[in-house]
Amino acid sequence: MGPDRLLEPFLIAADRTLNALFSRPHAARGSPSAELPEDDLVSAERAESAALMRVNHAGEVAAQALYHGQALGARSPETRTLLLQAAREESDHLAWCEGRLQELGSRPSLFMPLWYAGSFAIGAFAASFGDRASLGFVAETERQVEGHLQEHLDRLPMGDERSRSILRTMQADEVRHAAGARTAGAIELPWPVRLAMRYAARVMTGTAYWV
Repeated sequence: MGPDRLLEPFLIAADRTLNALFSRPHAARGSPSAELPEDDLVSAERAESAALMRVNHAGEVAAQALYHGQALGARSPETRTLLLQAAREESDHLAWCEGRLQELGSRPSLFMPLWYAGSFAIGAFAASFGDRASLGFVAETERQVEGHLQEHLDRLPMGDERSRSILRTMQADEVRHAAGARTAGAIELPWPVRLAMRYAARVMTGTAYWV
């Protein structure tokens, strides 16, 4: 195998990184909120919705990075295809969240490059333990994200149906991603790993809520 072929996966990964961080995300699917009327939110409610959607936007940046890092180290073409398909759907989520932030007059987290870089490294590290462990990481990540989205659905202002419709669709997708990983052979991760993932997510979400 020539040096060009050896470098190809890393060049593709670099291209995905640049697109994720510096290109406006494009959704293959229309936003779930597209047909809903704009919500009549007071200032405090708009601020709360914006903070929650900023957290979700940061989470989608991290999710893409995780999948890209895992795809780079995937052992089988089938696992790589599953990971990249999930990453494409996370790109839909990213576009929906960004659009909703604009509607709310807000912006994404200022730490997007940090969330991407850290998550990519974690994804690549998970892949180094083999495809079944990497898929186990997918299943556990999506299980935790499902719970996190439910928490946000409960916290959103009652009148914010546009944000709520987006999060419900995202939640259904995350459940499907987790099920797909388990079907593909995911193993259950040890509880210390699951606990560390939960605490790492809290750091990101707590920071992105404000910044």
